Amino acid sequence: MQTPAAAFSSPLAARQAVRSGSYTGYTAALVPGYVQANICILPKDWASDFLLYCQRNSRPCPLIACSDPGDPRLPSLGADLDIRTDVPRYHVFRNGVFTEETTDISAYWRDDLITFALGCSFSFEEALRDAGLPLRYLDLGRVAGVYETTIETAAAGPYAGPMLVTMRPFVAADAIRAIQITSRFPNVHGAPVHIGDPALIGIDLSKRYRDVGDGTVGRGELPVFWACGLTPQMAVMRAKPPLCITHAPSCMLVTDLRNSSLATL
Repeated sequence: MQTPAAAFSSPLAARQAVRSGSYTGYTAALVPGYVQANICILPKDWASDFLLYCQRNSRPCPLIACSDPGDPRLPSLGADLDIRTDVPRYHVFRNGVFTEETTDISAYWRDDLITFALGCSFSFEEALRDAGLPLRYLDLGRVAGVYETTIETAAAGPYAGPMLVTMRPFVAADAIRAIQITSRFPNVHGAPVHIGDPALIGIDLSKRYRDVGDGTVGRGELPVFWACGLTPQMAVMRAKPPLCITHAPSCMLVTDLRNSSLATL
């Protein structure tokens, strides 16, 4: 997996590198200070129930933008932005089954497709680091471990399924501070959904969702779990729409929004 050797100078520069195919890796810390978004693209006939699913499950699915049918632009997220080319890697699902990964979805694009952009925990990670809290996996060029839980989301039409979470380890004092900080970011998953014993929410730390991220918990540390924007992938697999396109894990859309714009006082 390609990881950034250095941050890009602007969100536009990052999107242009992705669009050209010169960057196809993880986007954590790619452009410090700017919001990144989880992506879910669905046919119009399947979109209204998904919108309701997001509204009923705002922790894992915090909606920050939605496109018009067939429009590959998201003007509220960036003036020069094309959803067909500006995500490093996409996952394509057909009838609920993951079928392929690609770096460009122009060939899949249709006039009835609607893009949903959801907030991403990469935004609050910056706030955690600014507060001096350690995130070892970022120093190693990795991302937080992702896990499937036994926490069921609220169903909407055909969309339902378990919540996915990301895990970050902290000593107790830092965990308290992390809860305080992330509570200020409800549009990017907000406060944790669980802290402590992973088994209480059905998690074995050695079994990550699609082997994504780092599940290491050090001596004296507590695992802290936040709702994850990969949750809609589970709902899509249950709903089985004829076509759905998402970002690949940890390969987000870099937007022109500032992280600070999503923080509450």
